[in-house]
Amino acid sequence: MNIQNFYQGKIFNAYEYFGAHLSDEGTIFRTFAPDASKISVTGDFSGWKEISMNKISDGNFYEAVVPEALEGMRYKYRIYDKNGSFTDHCDPYGFGMELRPGTCSVIRRTDAYRFNDNEWMSTRTDCTSKPMNIYEIHPGSWKRDIDDPEKWLNYTQLAELLIPYVKESGYNFIEIMPLNEHPCDESWGYQSTGFFAPTSRYGTPAQLMAFVDKCHQNGIGVILDFIPVHFAVDDYGLTKYDGTCLYEYPNNDVGYNEWGSRNFMHSRGEVRSFLQSAADYWLTVFHFDGLRMDAVRNLIYWNGDEKRGENKCAIDFLKTMNTGLKARHPSAILMAEDSSAYSEVTSPVSKGGLGFDYKWDLGWMHDTLDFFRSSPIFRSGIYHKLTFSMLYFHKERYIMPLSHDEVVHGKASIAQKMNGQYNEKFPQARALYMYMMAHPGKKLNFMGNEFAQLREWDEKRQQDWDMLKYPVHDSFYRYICALNRIYLEYEALHLDYEPDNFIWADCNSPTKCIYAFIRKSKTGDILTVLNLSDWYQPDYSLKTGSISEIKLLLDSDSELYSGRTPDGKTSFRYDDGLLTMDIPPYTGFMFLIT
Repeated sequence: MNIQNFYQGKIFNAYEYFGAHLSDEGTIFRTFAPDASKISVTGDFSGWKEISMNKISDGNFYEAVVPEALEGMRYKYRIYDKNGSFTDHCDPYGFGMELRPGTCSVIRRTDAYRFNDNEWMSTRTDCTSKPMNIYEIHPGSWKRDIDDPEKWLNYTQLAELLIPYVKESGYNFIEIMPLNEHPCDESWGYQSTGFFAPTSRYGTPAQLMAFVDKCHQNGIGVILDFIPVHFAVDDYGLTKYDGTCLYEYPNNDVGYNEWGSRNFMHSRGEVRSFLQSAADYWLTVFHFDGLRMDAVRNLIYWNGDEKRGENKCAIDFLKTMNTGLKARHPSAILMAEDSSAYSEVTSPVSKGGLGFDYKWDLGWMHDTLDFFRSSPIFRSGIYHKLTFSMLYFHKERYIMPLSHDEVVHGKASIAQKMNGQYNEKFPQARALYMYMMAHPGKKLNFMGNEFAQLREWDEKRQQDWDMLKYPVHDSFYRYICALNRIYLEYEALHLDYEPDNFIWADCNSPTKCIYAFIRKSKTGDILTVLNLSDWYQPDYSLKTGSISEIKLLLDSDSELYSGRTPDGKTSFRYDDGLLTMDIPPYTGFMFLIT
């Protein structure tokens, strides 16, 4: 490793140097701790007695070769500060960790699995002009062991169950909430202590590699949540690693954030090299197809507060990291979970942007859910909450997310958010998802939403799969499957960022609360019509111009999906450029026009 480049924040493969590496001579341990007075490595291999590490290079790096250290053994670094006090730390670059509440690093190989996904890796793209329908999961609460509900599925079991389900349901990507090691289940992985260690909750790194490989062999991309903003405060982790604030800010005003964790100091080259290398590690070693960067707003602005101004060093870090990752992995997907209005997030760095491929459209999400929460008697007054997104959509490449954050901590599940009594929630949720899938932008849906789970997500238990025994939930799932298949099949729904792909057919009917829009392509157009009022509207007419053929693809009110319209009896007629239809309340139609 080039030491000067490491200090300057230019390194993307520091994990090849640091950490615990198995060799013919034994395991080589290396760590960076410039303000330590001395460091020892302890572990299973020494009966937890100290083995002194030697200073190397410029004296800020420490190394030890231990012949007795074998794969699977636990270890820690005992780091002495300038005053002679010590703290036992896990390895910042460790490739494995023991299951919580244990806090030791574990010696793991990074070449323990041989991938068989060459065809996938050589042909994958960033999906700009292709469908990207993402199923977001938390592995520990998607499903649990059938014989022991308290037991998590391991990566092998997850592959056996999840991959067929994802394919059947019409998703072509999985997004996994953070898999880096973390001490607290309730943090969902966002409070990390092991940025290079796949959590041991679900098995070994080799099992995770096999999971990703099997997804690829089944035509499914895999995106991983990545946290470049902050880390857990636990003293065995990165906090005051060498007795000083090596990774974090020494000033508590910017050192801690709203989640109570420590902020990375992105002005330090060593920290940049650490984070860039962690990002590259997941893409290179595990073949993940992309990273969803968490809390990007908190990188753009100091602690996410626009009033405190831009964090220029963190912005520069983002640009450098994204540029370097795209140079190494041109087809990998980089997406920003960013709630700010900062411009050019998805523009190339060479053109003044941050260099992400996509940005979550959290404004669309908030406006849409606010609309569907509201009583129909008020919807005329907030009609344009559902048209506003198209005023800014061209500025970025967006993903439309209904994620884990929207179904937890008192927010209610997506289906439960719908206004009205129990029987009114399902038709509205069906209409919401038709609006979402027809709207420009790639799609993301959190587990459980697809069968209208009514209970909030809880990381301690699996999803309520028994709800599928009830016809209204089973039919809702079949409706989502049908909608997903339409999205995957029709080109007009994929060309999100072409300027002539979207046309409003009716966005000026606030009293009727009807919306109509067209997605265009050379192979056929998709027309979507939505009645989001609570009253039946007969003989609604829409000018379509001259067309050769119109075909109904989906009626959200069909009895197939627990609606009121008998299958095949949807009422619409086309005559001389005028499409006329009868629209029940809370109903959407999707047509193919050729």
